[in-house]
Amino acid sequence: MRCAKCGFDNREGRKFCAQCGTGLNLRCSSCGAENTPGEKFCGECGGALAGARSAGAHNAPELKPTAPGVRVSPEQSDSSAALEGERKTVTALFADIKGSTELEQDLDPEEARAIVDPALKLMIDAVRRYDGYIVQSTGDGIFALFGAPVAHEDHPQRALYAALRMQEELKRF
Repeated sequence: MRCAKCGFDNREGRKFCAQCGTGLNLRCSSCGAENTPGEKFCGECGGALAGARSAGAHNAPELKPTAPGVRVSPEQSDSSAALEGERKTVTALFADIKGSTELEQDLDPEEARAIVDPALKLMIDAVRRYDGYIVQSTGDGIFALFGAPVAHEDHPQRALYAALRMQEELKRF
């Protein structure tokens, strides 16, 4: 960090200039407010303080503040779309095949997949039938959302119907 009084280039983390002893307060490049050493963000405008980055952080992309608790990368900083969105209540559905680990221990991997994959397909089909969204499929289970990205007022009921359909279809399977 360069001393504003004598121009000496001090190492990161110094509170006082090693050459002249002047306090190394950080000036915000956005608003010019003076901040004390060790602060990472300006106390006036919330802007990132350039001298506050640690030595290991020089390769990481600098994040610019936008709103309290919201950070966007430099590529997104000029895009208003990065801040758009909506808050909504959703229903999450987690389902997995009970006892699949024990089943897979005694079977050849291909044989186990031949049993598990069709069961997963039935689960996924049940979610899609009621307009759910599969977030993730994990080996022997799924994680699905109802109410997002497609909004439905009756998303909890849709999740319940999907769960009931899964149980019925898997019993038949």
